[in-house]
Amino acid sequence: MSKRVYLGITGDIIHPGIINIVNEGAKLGELTIGLLTDRAIVNHKRIPYLSYEQRKLVAEGLKGVARVVPQDDWSYVPNLRKYKPDIMIHGDDWKTNYLSKIREECIAAMKEWGGEIVEIPYTQGINSSALAGNASIIGTTPDIRRATLRRLLAAKPVVRILEAHSGLSGLIAEHVQVEKEDGIHQFDGMWSSSLTDSTSKGKPDIEAVDLTSRLQSLTDILECTTKPIIFDGDTGGIPEHFVFTVRTLERNGVSAVIIEDKKGLKKNSLLGTEARQLLASEEEFCEKISAGKKAQVTKDFMIIARIEEIIAGYGVDDALKKALAAVRAGADGIMIHSKEKSGEDIREFCGKFRAVYKGIPIVLVPTTYNQFTEADLAGWGANIIIYANHMLRASYPAMRKCAETILQAERSLETDDICMPIKEILELIPGTK
Repeated sequence: MSKRVYLGITGDIIHPGIINIVNEGAKLGELTIGLLTDRAIVNHKRIPYLSYEQRKLVAEGLKGVARVVPQDDWSYVPNLRKYKPDIMIHGDDWKTNYLSKIREECIAAMKEWGGEIVEIPYTQGINSSALAGNASIIGTTPDIRRATLRRLLAAKPVVRILEAHSGLSGLIAEHVQVEKEDGIHQFDGMWSSSLTDSTSKGKPDIEAVDLTSRLQSLTDILECTTKPIIFDGDTGGIPEHFVFTVRTLERNGVSAVIIEDKKGLKKNSLLGTEARQLLASEEEFCEKISAGKKAQVTKDFMIIARIEEIIAGYGVDDALKKALAAVRAGADGIMIHSKEKSGEDIREFCGKFRAVYKGIPIVLVPTTYNQFTEADLAGWGANIIIYANHMLRASYPAMRKCAETILQAERSLETDDICMPIKEILELIPGTK
C-alpha cells in the first residue's frame, strides 16, 4: 500500500522550488496538497493574487498530485491530525525562518501516530517573497483588484482600510506593516476620501468638484498600488448621474463606493436641524441605490449605504429603519456614522442591525470614538474599519513644521532630522534612479 504524503503550500506562485518538492513528494507515495485558504494566509501575508479556486485548479494540474484539500489554518497541525499522513514533506528552510516554531509543532504532531517528516533541501536562487514583491511592482488588473475586497471580507474578521489622497500616501498604505505576535499587521486597502482629496488640492469639500477631477487623484493611487480601494461617493448625485459613477469606478477596478443619505450639494459634517433638512427620504435614497445596483456589470463591485440619521439628531431606531430599507434596495453594506465620543449609539445600532442581518458588512469610521480597538469594534459586529483622514492630518503639521523651521533658522540644516533622506526618496519609487 502506497504511503500517504502531505504537503502544504500557498500556490499563488508556482516556481521551480515548488515543482521540485512536489516531485519529491510524489516519489514517496500518494501526494495530498494542503492548499492554504485566504483565511489561513491573510493574517501572515497579504492576500494571494489568485483566488483559492484558481490556485486549486493550478495545484490539481501539477504532475504527481493525487488530491488537493483546503488548509484553513496557518499551522499545518490541524490538517495533519485530520488526515494523519505517513509522511509530511517540507523544504528544509523552515528550520531557520519564521516557520521554525510551526516545524516543532509538526514534529510533535506526526509522532502521535508514528509519522515522519521529510525535509527537502531548499532550492537555491528562488525567493518566494521576492517573487511576490516583483508581482506587486508589476501591478494588478482592474478585475483582480475589484474582487479583492469581497475576498478579504470572507477571509478576515476585520478589514483595515487607510485613507490615501495621493500616490505617495497610497504607497504607504500599500507597503507599511508591523510584525506582532499574532502575525503581520498591514492595511488591507485604501479609502479615497472626498474630504482629504479636496483639502489636498486646497479646495472646500462641498461636492462641487465633478467626478472627472476626483478621478485624477484616484488614478494616481491606482497606478502605483494593487490593494482594493473604497471610494467616497458623497451623496452620489441624482440617480441618473450615480449610474455613470458606478460604471466608471467599476471599470477602473474600484471595489466599492459609499454614498450618504443626503440630497443636493454635500456640506460636510453638519449637525442637528441643518443636517435634517439635507437628509434624503428613504424612498429617494433607496431609488439611488437600486439604480446603481442595476447599472453595475460585475458581481464584485459593492455599493455601501452611509446612514446619517444619528448625525442629524435622530435616534438609533430611525437609523436602523433606513439601513434595513437600504439593504432591501440592494445595498451591499452599511456604514453608520456618529460624532458621539462614547460610541454607545454605534454599538447599539450594530447590535440591532446584526439581529436582522448576520452577513451584511458593517463599516465603521471611529474618528471620534477612537478609544476602541479593532477587536472591540469587531465584537460589536463591524467588518470594515476605515481610518478616514489620518494621512492628510498627519502630513500637514509635518510640512508646516518643516517650513517654520527653515524660516526660523534661515537654512535647512535643522530640518534634516524631520525629513526623509534623498537616498530613501530615490529608493521609494521603483525605477527611480
